Amino acid sequence: MAYDRNKPYNNLPLLPTKDPIHQDIEVLNKLVSASRALATVNINIMRLPNPLMLVNTIALQEAKESTAIENIFTTDDELYKAASETIQETKANTSTKEVLRYREALWAGYAHLKEKGRIDKDAIIDIFRAVKDNTTIGIRSDASQTVIKRGQSEFRAGEVVYTPPRGTAIIEKLIANLLEYMQNDEEYPIDPLIKMCVAHYQFEAIHPFHDGNGRTGRILNLLFLIEKGLLLQPALYLSKYIVAYKDDYYFHLGAVTQRGQWKNWVLYMLEATEKSAQLTNELINNIIKQMEATLAYGKERIKWYTKEINELVFSQPYIRPSLIADFLQIKSRTTITAYFKEMVAAQILSEKKVGREVFYINHELVDILA
Repeated sequence: MAYDRNKPYNNLPLLPTKDPIHQDIEVLNKLVSASRALATVNINIMRLPNPLMLVNTIALQEAKESTAIENIFTTDDELYKAASETIQETKANTSTKEVLRYREALWAGYAHLKEKGRIDKDAIIDIFRAVKDNTTIGIRSDASQTVIKRGQSEFRAGEVVYTPPRGTAIIEKLIANLLEYMQNDEEYPIDPLIKMCVAHYQFEAIHPFHDGNGRTGRILNLLFLIEKGLLLQPALYLSKYIVAYKDDYYFHLGAVTQRGQWKNWVLYMLEATEKSAQLTNELINNIIKQMEATLAYGKERIKWYTKEINELVFSQPYIRPSLIADFLQIKSRTTITAYFKEMVAAQILSEKKVGREVFYINHELVDILA
């Protein structure tokens, strides 16, 4: 039956694809270079003195870029300030909170994966709920009339470009098939990097939720690579490439749906993985290099400046005094303020007052992330 974008795509083909894309020579060549680039990310992660702390900084950038794909934007200043607070206490604007929720969802999915050892339906729903900050919503109901339309800034604004499958039972069946394809390596012995490319299209085509599918799907990409041992931590800065080539992203998605053109989609995603791995490596290298320089500089000028303090200083671009006060078990506000004044005087940090709150900015880290 011919595809009609105005009707629910209830006959979305099950996986695996009929196209033997995993045997294509051009795809296999790109797979080799993408896999090598990804392997170097793992090597660099092992160089980090505290991987989770610095990965958290990179995850913040991934969150910002991923939400930008959905036309949700925030400034670095707003984001970094809010990131130094808890999501419950922040007074950030709605867009900034959306970005922070993406990062919370990423870590929630990562924790689920560590506990269960695999991505399952519950993990997908938990990630989606964290993205949307709603603990009760789930897969679209039978009553949902969800359609994908062109944005108001686009030519032919409001035109339907895709109508995803409709009906809870159909969506449940497609999700079960997707997970079987991802997890059953005996039945489907395909390189996991190619599986990620195929699975990402399938998840976006299923569009199981009313909203937040793109962000949920991009988190699943990282978690799947971790599950399959291709990535040690959720540190791949993948969304920046997609933002830069957003039109190509949607064009190739549509080409699979309309014409079954898998090859160009898989090549696009493999290229995104390779370039993102290179960018992530550059970020990690620059952060480590600056950390080492700042540690040597700080120890010469501040007697209490240690490797552990230096790691905290590089844990995020904007630092609240309480972060270091808790680590040093300092309860006196006067004492911790004096400590920060020393770091400001040494030009390790700079001071910024926002209302009654004082933040301390690591401009070297801000510049690297920019």
